[in-house]
Amino acid sequence: MGLANRDIISLGDLSNEEIFQIFEVADRFEPLARGKGRSDLLRGKIMAALFFEPSTRTRLSFESAMKRLGGGVIGFAYPEISSVAKGETLTDTVRTVEKYCDVIVLRHPKMGAARLAAEVAEVPVINAGDGAGHHPTQTLLDLYTIKKTVGRLENLNVGLVGDLKYGRTVHSLVYALSRFENKLFLVAPPALKMPREIVDDISASGREIVETSDLEEVLPELDILYVTRIQKERFPDLAEYAKVKGTYKIGLKSLENAKKELRILHPLPRVDEISPEVDTTPHAKYFDQVFYGMVVRMALLSLLLGRA
Repeated sequence: MGLANRDIISLGDLSNEEIFQIFEVADRFEPLARGKGRSDLLRGKIMAALFFEPSTRTRLSFESAMKRLGGGVIGFAYPEISSVAKGETLTDTVRTVEKYCDVIVLRHPKMGAARLAAEVAEVPVINAGDGAGHHPTQTLLDLYTIKKTVGRLENLNVGLVGDLKYGRTVHSLVYALSRFENKLFLVAPPALKMPREIVDDISASGREIVETSDLEEVLPELDILYVTRIQKERFPDLAEYAKVKGTYKIGLKSLENAKKELRILHPLPRVDEISPEVDTTPHAKYFDQVFYGMVVRMALLSLLLGRA
């Protein structure tokens, strides 16, 4: 069927073959992403970035990806500066903006907003995060980072630690990792455990899952440690947030029993869950993730716009 003109709302919209197709294109674009040469591949194409929620890496990497390939960018980073502040509905905003662009990248605080936008838009819609729902391009760059730094996506022991209840990145990633032969360790305090329906779905697929609140116990087994911050903004009750903030803190001492080959990922931003002293170790790959995010988004945009 191909990827041209497709909506990307969740990773479920992509087959494994299509994921690897994106990665192959990303490999070709890596020199361009590093500023080696220039491209007019997306010249004449315009991306609209509609961000109803704060973002640094996702928004700027999408904009950089488009510009690295010669395309243009319009949009807003704060809804207060758009007609949303006047009461305009999401569907009317989308129907208006699509007249000016070739692809829409949408971040919204409400789960399901991206799916709604895709239903009314005539141009491709990419979900850049919808509340506690999905963040498919983050998952793509996470998988790509694992593949680039470890060399494979299969037969890994992967630990996901922190806010597994509200974290959309881990919700998407755990489904993606379950497509391959990986053992999953879900590490969280009881109040922030992975939603039961997700755990049941993954277990039903035959993948082995270990649920625990003790990171120290499982850390020596891990090939990948995916750390997330405790997301204060997702808590309906700040008193509950106060009980769990700072639960996990990764420092040099906590890594003494880790495998030498352990790789640590984090979708960022971080607060205090990974000490800066870890940044200079071979374990740290979270800033590589930042770069690979731009590369993967270059590949995705070019494919959706039929130019790859």
